[in-house]
Amino acid sequence: MTQFDKRNISMMMDFYEMTMANGYFESGGTNTKVAFDVFYRRNPDQGGFAIFAGLEQIIEYVENMHFDEDDINYFREQNIFDEGFLNYLKDFKFHGDIYAFPEGTIMYPNEPIMTVVADLIDAQLIETAILAQINHQSLIATKARRIVRAAEGRFVSDFGARRAHNMDAAIYGSRAAFIGGVHGTATVSAGKMFGIPVNGTMAHSWIMYFSNEFEAFKRYAEVYPESATLLVDTYDVIHSGIPNAIRVAKEICEPAGHRLKGIRIDSGDLAYLSKRVRKMLDDAGLNDCKIVVSNSLDEFTITSLLKQGAAIDSFGVGERLITAKSEPVFGAVYKIVAVEENGIFSPRIKVSENVEKITNPGLKDVYRIYDADGHAVADVIAMPNEKPDMAKPFRYIDPVKPWKQRSFTNCTAKKLLKLYVKDGKRTENLPTLNEIREYVKNQLANEVWEEEQRFENPHRHYLDMTPNYYEMKMNLLYETRSKTSN
Repeated sequence: MTQFDKRNISMMMDFYEMTMANGYFESGGTNTKVAFDVFYRRNPDQGGFAIFAGLEQIIEYVENMHFDEDDINYFREQNIFDEGFLNYLKDFKFHGDIYAFPEGTIMYPNEPIMTVVADLIDAQLIETAILAQINHQSLIATKARRIVRAAEGRFVSDFGARRAHNMDAAIYGSRAAFIGGVHGTATVSAGKMFGIPVNGTMAHSWIMYFSNEFEAFKRYAEVYPESATLLVDTYDVIHSGIPNAIRVAKEICEPAGHRLKGIRIDSGDLAYLSKRVRKMLDDAGLNDCKIVVSNSLDEFTITSLLKQGAAIDSFGVGERLITAKSEPVFGAVYKIVAVEENGIFSPRIKVSENVEKITNPGLKDVYRIYDADGHAVADVIAMPNEKPDMAKPFRYIDPVKPWKQRSFTNCTAKKLLKLYVKDGKRTENLPTLNEIREYVKNQLANEVWEEEQRFENPHRHYLDMTPNYYEMKMNLLYETRSKTSN
């Protein structure tokens, strides 16, 4: 059995989670309930939004969280943990509650996209696993959506596995990319695990194995007569690859009653080559033969190619998608916001000289506000169980400009945080991956302003507060600063 086979994913945590949990245990904090929020501070690539992804894997993690005897022995070898705490871990199960946005929700900075309410140790031990899933999958889903938008309806496939940071990053990156809108993946395990359409044809090694390019194309077309897409840039696209592809189409495919499905270009000036290739194919009567391109693509190169009039039908996007190369860190954080005291959750706030690092304290709800046309105009943080009354103009506070008198008129409100885990067990069936993907697509088509979807200088989606919540935060901030200044 290899290390990979016997790993317990419950151990995927930062060591400080264990040192704190042990300290809480020795301090009698095992039954103290707390609340932690997950949020992020900035959209990747200076974009207008991000996509929430990774919830299903988080739920699977907390449902199966446990510590084996080998794990406990490993902790014992560190020589710093109380033996009573190690015995406590033998029967450990997560018994908390998790509230979250539905997976695939369009989200914005500084709003709680997930809230964990649990005993102190339970809440502390799941921090790293939660952040790892959200930070990775939300980042890739958001990047994928940008790339799909740039492609303007053309087919986009994830080609990124061999450039991913490891096997898990490739597999779950493919899942996230599909949520973000790509049409398929070259990663077989992701296709099998998640039902994502898989695609792929040949590498340059196939061409180089045979004695000549024509023979390589001929053999491939004979093996896959209904789906042959030929890689034409091994030697010379214009003078060798395309002429040989056309010859195969005429001599092998058409006599057998088939059409050459496509050609792929993986290097060179893709705009220039695609236009030249399109003319050569059309002149040969292969108007239906698709042109696929790959090689270090992202939303910026794809936008540039299409502006140049490139004749491209499909994009294979690899390293810059699966690693989110232009912005490889998402930055979601996990912060304590409340502690139960005498049966009531008392809010906690983190204060910083950097205004953007001051947290939003306490238990809370988040509402998305829609205008009469169904467009999302803002999100609003409210006190728990404080539902905005939209039957009349609803006053709200813009925390950036609190002195202004603002109100929503002729609007509706939708609560975003839902209870997905109760006492460690899921509360409902989760949507399929296709349903999550469609949810993303529908939000962007019908709810999110086009101006928020621009790549450059997107409109900022407002995160407002109810007057009650804003007053609570300001009072707590004042009290906290007063205590520290005395």
